[in-house]
Amino acid sequence: MDSSSLPLSSSKPKHTNVAFLKTHKTASSTMQNLLFRFAERNNLTVALPVQTCGHQFCYPRPFNSQLVHPHTLPPNVIANHMRFNHAETHRLMPNDTVYVTILREPGSMFESLFIYCYPSCQTFRRVPNSSLEAFLDNPWRYYQPNEKDSMYARNTLTFDLGGDKDHPEDGLAEYSRAFVAETERVFSLVMIAEYFDESLVLLRHLLSWELEDMLYVKLNMRTSGSKRRLSPGLSAKIRNWNALDARLYDHFNDTLWQRLDALGLNNVADEVRMLRRAQERLVRGCFGGQLPRHLKGTEIANKDLRPWQPSSKVDIVGYDLPTNANISRPEGLTHDLCLKLIMPEVQYTKVLLQSQSLRYLAQHPPTLTTAAKNAALKKVPPRH
Repeated sequence: MDSSSLPLSSSKPKHTNVAFLKTHKTASSTMQNLLFRFAERNNLTVALPVQTCGHQFCYPRPFNSQLVHPHTLPPNVIANHMRFNHAETHRLMPNDTVYVTILREPGSMFESLFIYCYPSCQTFRRVPNSSLEAFLDNPWRYYQPNEKDSMYARNTLTFDLGGDKDHPEDGLAEYSRAFVAETERVFSLVMIAEYFDESLVLLRHLLSWELEDMLYVKLNMRTSGSKRRLSPGLSAKIRNWNALDARLYDHFNDTLWQRLDALGLNNVADEVRMLRRAQERLVRGCFGGQLPRHLKGTEIANKDLRPWQPSSKVDIVGYDLPTNANISRPEGLTHDLCLKLIMPEVQYTKVLLQSQSLRYLAQHPPTLTTAAKNAALKKVPPRH
């Protein structure tokens, strides 16, 4: 098919009100970065957490609108980690908000959670020799449903979506069907991490965005040496332990491919190829004509680009921009754009809060309180 026949730009206005539920270990940091950059380019407001919550909306508490920093209201976009609460999110966001989230195959996701969260999750720390096999042989020996950080150890996707990660076996199938149906009702698109680019094609059509709005680099990845391949038996045990997540994933993976098929698989494949070509041009433009190296945190000179490291046993890789001042970039490709393209979540949230606070204060100059006015008057010398 001639690529010129693909609708890579839309006559419709871009849809700018988006709620992205950022789930754990699902390529959601990459998606969040894409949304942050879109918001900045289009002068949109991103709802960000109050500073006492850090870079998440006080996760794992259920989300409520009081956790949103007042300088980031009213928002067009929300994309930081939360435990989903549809009623509260609906109250916060505009009525035409499009809800999107992302899931990942439960086996690979749980392996990633086990390694990533081992230092902080009490359930995992009880397991001798950091053995995933030992945990899966007898999960209830280590798992306590109500203790801190237990949501990382079972049905994390279900928990993030606001569901009951420990629903009893009695009635589990019925609960799962109802939960899947509710998720489908609320979310206009459930992306699948293993088919990230194909998911972006659906998202682009859903939001009437342009190809350039969908460009990204992969963020918050582990080094290949800290990953492990799962045997079929181990993967089956993970899916059994995370049965609710497995049912969610299987349903929405099927749904994704039904929607891709409706769009035309050849059309989708062509658009994915164009997305990847455009992406390579962008990345090479930022990195002096080269593709970037994955760097360990200690190898990144710019501290603003160092990803958070969960422990000394896990290396989360990031990127550093070339320091050569003479580097030439294509027209319109600024240093700031390249910096934001590779900026990790924690730092980008902080930068975005600072810029939005400055804009908010410029639009809403603070008024003096009565006490401040009286204090100021006392400093004025009396007239004679």
